[in-house]
Amino acid sequence: MEGVLHGVKVLDLSRVLAGPYCGMMLADMGAEVLKIEMPVKGDDARRNAPLIQGGESSYFLNLNRNKKGITLNLKSQEGKEIFRKLVREADILIENYRPGVMDKLGLGYESLREINPALVYGAVSGFGQYGPYSKRAGYDIIAQAMSGLMSTTGWPDSGPTRSGTAIGDIAAGMCCCIGILAAYTNRLKTGKGELVDVALVDSLVSALEIINMIYLCTGRVPSRIGNRYEAIYPYDSFKASDGDVIIACGNDKLYDTLKDLLKLDGMDDPMFDGNIKRVENHAPLKEIIERWTSQRTIDETVQTLLAAGIPAAPINTIDRVVKDPHIAAARQMFVDCVHPVAGKVTLTGNPVKFKDHAFSVYRPAPQLSQHTQEVLLHLGYTEADVAAFRSQGVV
Repeated sequence: MEGVLHGVKVLDLSRVLAGPYCGMMLADMGAEVLKIEMPVKGDDARRNAPLIQGGESSYFLNLNRNKKGITLNLKSQEGKEIFRKLVREADILIENYRPGVMDKLGLGYESLREINPALVYGAVSGFGQYGPYSKRAGYDIIAQAMSGLMSTTGWPDSGPTRSGTAIGDIAAGMCCCIGILAAYTNRLKTGKGELVDVALVDSLVSALEIINMIYLCTGRVPSRIGNRYEAIYPYDSFKASDGDVIIACGNDKLYDTLKDLLKLDGMDDPMFDGNIKRVENHAPLKEIIERWTSQRTIDETVQTLLAAGIPAAPINTIDRVVKDPHIAAARQMFVDCVHPVAGKVTLTGNPVKFKDHAFSVYRPAPQLSQHTQEVLLHLGYTEADVAAFRSQGVV
């Protein structure tokens, strides 16, 4: 099956989450992505929970689908020479080593661009390729902490809270994918490659958006405010009889519609006249609205609001998400594949959809070193060469 990136060759040296997520996006869109791992050990994510049949990591299987895989010891001279041959044929390279590691190996961007001036080199790290923190190790929770995200996530009486998912890694992976595609588009016009430098911390600082602007424009340090939004109200979670729902009145017209629907005493109070006043007086307004929502189930509340044209949604638990007729069925956000060891596995689908280029999981994540011989034979090595490389620990 040919995707929109059919024919684009990608070397994926990355491990764990941010880089592999970027490589997964490219692979899902049809690029030929070759995952390069350390011999014997492989990607650390191969041992990340949850483990399923055969000891396979579903964490790894999800992020590395649609890729081929080889092992290569980049500390050995033979391994470096094999890698340089791969670079000559590649369009894109992804790595998420700490800045300076690839340079020490003699395989940094400046060295590789001499081999392939058109190479688009995507580097994901905790703090970027330069700056006083650039050599620090970068993990998602560190990015969430240093970006300011954790300081604004949670409730007024809670401590700083990590997002439920590794959102820093995911944001950085998406930003790297965007940067790579922009650089590749420029390469098609100019023939010149580029270094794409993406930091986990930068990605989350950018994602904070209005949180930053509150401080920059007013001097007020944003704090934890639960599920409500700083700029609009009612735009919050509300208690139903069997869980929680979201009501999102993004403007005065929608509030008037909500007021007419609920017919609750107090919603006409002058303190709620206009969005700015509603933001200032969010607490009493929430109490009023919850008089209505708390008497109804999640589904009844949401259906009634939607029928009136008011944006609303259930706060779904994951078991509800995977059964949702829109998310799971129509949008195919959960897809099945068959792995040679793990058997049938359901993975998370890709959020990017194309009208004329449908794609899915057409290849399960590679077993460690699964395609090493195939790739080396393509490069011109013989089976005897491959056997020798294996005995020497090169692959």
